[in-house]
Amino acid sequence: MTQTHKPRLLIIYTGGTIGMIENPETHALQPFDFSHLIDNVPKIKKLDYEIDNIQFTPIDSSDMDPVGWADIAKAIAENYDLYDGFVVLHGTDTMAYTASALSFMLGNLRKPVIITGSQLPIGEVRTDGEENLITALQIAAATTFNGSPMVQEVAILFENYLWRGNRSTKMSADNFNAF
Repeated sequence: MTQTHKPRLLIIYTGGTIGMIENPETHALQPFDFSHLIDNVPKIKKLDYEIDNIQFTPIDSSDMDPVGWADIAKAIAENYDLYDGFVVLHGTDTMAYTASALSFMLGNLRKPVIITGSQLPIGEVRTDGEENLITALQIAAATTFNGSPMVQEVAILFENYLWRGNRSTKMSADNFNAF
């Protein structure tokens, strides 16, 4: 069965290296405006998806806490019927904790919630962020032959691996294959 509509995906940016870009004047890292996502990752146009975003006030993932988890879960719950899947951009330090918490907070999921991040900012020449983001979007949009979402749970996508959200652990602060 071919897909009859463009996948509608919601990106939720919470913070982390993946959403950072170098300020050309100061060379300091700063969060970029996700309304300009296509400008920063033009390959996304080739996906032919409808993509919207919610940009939280970016925080370092070491500051993520149960209130932050509740905010992410609320954003997904409020938009659940409007989108086919969700991609949460998150810092890597506490990504596994967030994935586990969300897997229990968002019970009975029938849609994908894919959490990803990066070790290098998305604006870098040799970044893992671009590949992680594009792959997370593709997984969030993937359907079975009958049109059902292929992934129907919270998962972490990192360096070409898809991990069950409540079964993941961060193993490295430096390697692209961090989980």
